[in-house]
Amino acid sequence: MEMMQEWKDKVEDFFSEEEVVNLTQSLIRIPSHSRVEGREKEVALFLDEYCRQRGLDVELVPVEGERMNVLIRVQGTGGGRTLMLNGHLDTVPPYEMDFDPFGARIKDGYILGRGAVDMKGPIAAMITAILALKRSGIQLKGDVIFAGVVGEEEKSEGTEAVVKSGIKADGAIVGEPSGYEYAIGHRGLEWLEIEIQGRAAHGGVPELGVNAIEKAADFIQAVRQKLYPVLKERFNPKMGPSVMNFGVIKGGNQPSTVADKCIVQIDRRYITGETVESVIQEYQDIIDELQQNDPDFKAVIRRMPNNMLTLDHLPLETPEDHPIACTIKDAIRTVIQREPEITKKRGWTDAALLSNFGGIPAVVYGPGSISYSHSKNEKIKISELVDGVKIYFLSMLSFCQID
Repeated sequence: MEMMQEWKDKVEDFFSEEEVVNLTQSLIRIPSHSRVEGREKEVALFLDEYCRQRGLDVELVPVEGERMNVLIRVQGTGGGRTLMLNGHLDTVPPYEMDFDPFGARIKDGYILGRGAVDMKGPIAAMITAILALKRSGIQLKGDVIFAGVVGEEEKSEGTEAVVKSGIKADGAIVGEPSGYEYAIGHRGLEWLEIEIQGRAAHGGVPELGVNAIEKAADFIQAVRQKLYPVLKERFNPKMGPSVMNFGVIKGGNQPSTVADKCIVQIDRRYITGETVESVIQEYQDIIDELQQNDPDFKAVIRRMPNNMLTLDHLPLETPEDHPIACTIKDAIRTVIQREPEITKKRGWTDAALLSNFGGIPAVVYGPGSISYSHSKNEKIKISELVDGVKIYFLSMLSFCQID
């Protein structure tokens, strides 16, 4: 803590507000969502050139087609812990935003645009912190690795590739926006699809058919009655309650035909102690009971393939006293001069892949408010962006240790 306090004000000598703002704006101006040809390609190429021009050790790593991860390495002198900073290069599409999604305009102390907070601003803060470290002349014992990854908004192809490459670190900070809070846990994520089969018939003689929409309503009601009360009893102090959401329902072809098929899609957020298998089984049990009581009820359950690549999206749970958790807590406290809170309201993040499959204990912290993520008015406050640079800088010094 004394070391962090000593360096808190000094770090401002090695970067400027203008620098991190300009980098954030440059990244926003390059579309990198799923509807763009090449997806994250142009952002990766831009960052590669940006970092090379400033003397950083940067590498482009192919992931899928033209899509590439960006890896930056700062070599330590040896004997210290290795820290990974992880952030995703992709964004959600702009949809119908309140302003030019790629204009990166500054208004009332905020940078506006798609990806401003989720998460091109946090990426800019991470890279600026690494440049500040380089300019400071500080030698760390441990290594620093920045992983700019593709695909987090869909299947997390980028971080899955990082994990499968065998890269090792002693701790990771994933830069999803969290204000001045941090997360050491979040729920797992599973998308499930239930397909209910009916039998078509003319709307004038509906008794000759089996209405799949009506059977879907029976299923939904059974879930509400049998599973909702059970989920309310499940709670984890680091990630909150176990929850679910009926997100999509679609069935039938036209009003005058009895629907022969109906699909219900569910978003299920589960906590430690639950598993993918147990989550699926709870819905299967309800289906089985409905089939037993109603010979016309026919349904199958399946995992939705667009939720993940090959690695399950399990919960994240990092011990509160782990060095990476203590490091991010101390760094935030040093910058804001008050005790930061642990947030339990996080969505799923790539931190869970690093922790569960990469063996890298991870926490989540990033500048900006999550309330602006994916929104029509996405933006990031410049003062929080600057504080983010300081927090990442102090985290590197503390976790990797000054030689």
